[in-house]
Amino acid sequence: MQTAWSLVLGKVRIVRGGKQGEGRGGRTPPILRPMHFDLVDRVLELTPDRIVTLKQVTAAEEYLQDHFPTFPVLPGVLMLEAMVQAGRRLLEERFGRSGPPLVLGKVRALKYGRFVKPGASLRVEVTLGKASETEGFDLKGEGLVIEPGWPQSDPLPVGVSGRFFLRPARVTRPEFVVTNAGH
Repeated sequence: MQTAWSLVLGKVRIVRGGKQGEGRGGRTPPILRPMHFDLVDRVLELTPDRIVTLKQVTAAEEYLQDHFPTFPVLPGVLMLEAMVQAGRRLLEERFGRSGPPLVLGKVRALKYGRFVKPGASLRVEVTLGKASETEGFDLKGEGLVIEPGWPQSDPLPVGVSGRFFLRPARVTRPEFVVTNAGH
């Protein structure tokens, strides 16, 4: 199982050496921790320049309780995050990265289409464009919505599409550098 990483800033309590505390000025320094939501349930296809993943949305998903109580749908920001997590997997497989984790640096031409409701799946396809291990990676993503009973002869509706850029996190303290993002 892959561990996705996010950069957490602000007033977050951490434990070091058995003591709980905060950093200078009442702020805890940035820490890296596994993300709460893994939005890649399965990798369907993987080549050096392309990955196809699947996220099955169930009624048991924690975020659906609030988004929205009478009309539960996968939040748009999590559709984008599903593309980002798929992109990270593609890059980890291709480059075997170590060092700072990849973070979202830029999003362009992001468009939302069909809602993803419980019982449906989001089929995410991400392709690699320009690649620089020091500067970052340009990616293009699309999330198609697979609804139960959708006619196989009809094209799948688009839930999300856009271009995004993943770059190494700018961390200067060695204890925040991930040496093995692992699966």
